[in-house]
Amino acid sequence: MPIFEYKCAACGIEFEKLVFGNTGVSCPECTSDNIVKKFSTFGMSGVGKQTSSGCSSCSSGSCSSCK
Repeated sequence: MPIFEYKCAACGIEFEKLVFGNTGVSCPECTSDNIVKKFSTFGMSGVGKQTSSGCSSCSSGSCSSCK
């Protein structure tokens, strides 16, 4: 289901809206239809590359040196 991010050109509020097909979108605050679709990125959790052994205070491969 596509969730798009918008900014109202009339009142400046930013909001997200679940949109199906060519459904018209209006501002939830002032009901203006003068809105701009924002460029949005998507996020994925749990797929990041782990670069260390989990020690956050140093770059050592072993946490035996961390205190």
